[in-house]
Amino acid sequence: MQSPLFGCTEVQSTDRYALQNPSLLRVGLTGHDDVLARQGSMVAYQGMLEFDGEYQSQGQRRARRRTGEGLDLMRVSGQGTVFLANLAQYVHVLDVGHEGLTVDSRYVLALDSQLHWEVVSVDSQYGVSGSGKYNLVITGQGRIALMTSGQPLMLAVTPDAYANADSDAVVAWSSSLRVQMQAQTSASSVWRRRGNTGEGWELSFMGEGHALVQPAELLPPQNANLGQGLAAQYGVGQHGAHGAGQGSIWG
Repeated sequence: MQSPLFGCTEVQSTDRYALQNPSLLRVGLTGHDDVLARQGSMVAYQGMLEFDGEYQSQGQRRARRRTGEGLDLMRVSGQGTVFLANLAQYVHVLDVGHEGLTVDSRYVLALDSQLHWEVVSVDSQYGVSGSGKYNLVITGQGRIALMTSGQPLMLAVTPDAYANADSDAVVAWSSSLRVQMQAQTSASSVWRRRGNTGEGWELSFMGEGHALVQPAELLPPQNANLGQGLAAQYGVGQHGAHGAGQGSIWG
C-alpha cells in the first residue's frame, strides 16, 4: 500500500509541546508533568496515559455560574504522547510570563497544570460585549496552547502606539495592558452594529504588551449553526447558537 499519507507520521521532538501540523498539537508527558486539556479535544494518544475530569474549586464554580466564563478541562497524566485538536482550528503555543495572559476561554486548547486562572470582567461603558464581558486571566510559569480560526495577527502595543480591535476577533492579550470596550455609536443605538459599516464593539489596548487577533468574528466554529438573518449571525434566536437543536452542523 502506497500513499502520500504515509508522510504524515508523528513529529519527532523533545519539546513538551510540538505542532504535528498547524491544527494538531502533540504533547509529550514523562509521568511527572500533567497537562490540562479541553474536554473532548483528544484525537489520539500513545503510551500509558490516563484521562480524568479536572476538579474546579468552589470559587471557580461560583464564578462560572455568575459569569458563564470558565474552563471545561480534563487532566492527562502518565507517560506517553497525546494529540489534541478542536475542529481543525489553528493551534499556537505561548509561554505565560510574569505579565500573565488574558484570554477568552473558548480559545484555550491546553495548558500546563501548574498555571492558575481566574475570571475577570472587561471594562465597558454599557456592560455589553460581543465576545463576552468576562475573560480569564492565566498566571504562573508555564505554557498554554490557544486556538484561532485562521492565521492570527499579533499586535504590538506600546505607550506611543495604542491598538484597537473588533471585540469579536480578539482572542487574547497581555494582562499588563489596560483595556476598555467602546463603540463609535450613540447610546440609543448601542445594540446595533455601528451605522452602515457593519462594525460593532471594539477593544482598545493601552500600555505595553501584545494583543492576539484572529481573522474571524462573532462565533468560534464550535458555536456555529445553520441559519439565516441577524439573529443567527449573533448566535441567538431559532437559527442561532442559543437556539440549539435542529439545524446545528455541530450536533
